[in-house]
Amino acid sequence: MRRKKTPAPSSASAITPALVMCLYVVNSAPNSLLAIANLATICKEFLKDNYQLEVVDVLEQPLRALADGIVVTPSLAKLSPSPAANIVGNLSDKSGVMRALGISGYAP
Repeated sequence: MRRKKTPAPSSASAITPALVMCLYVVNSAPNSLLAIANLATICKEFLKDNYQLEVVDVLEQPLRALADGIVVTPSLAKLSPSPAANIVGNLSDKSGVMRALGISGYAP
């Protein structure tokens, strides 16, 4: 019986760190829904599956938001790779969000 060799993962994907983010929102507030939609578009277009996103509803987890220093929603925190960044608002400024997250390849 012959075994088929599976290709080794490419070194580029092993070296490239995933983007880790946390989006703080308020329930179904219009700006929070818009921030979620805008971030989903950016992630789908530029990050594919190379990101980790946690969405925190500050009404459900107020102590978590307080501990993380969140006073305005929606807020996006880029946790890694360094440098960390925080973006406040509905994330409609695509080029600004891309810059803050360190994503290249977008020209408005």
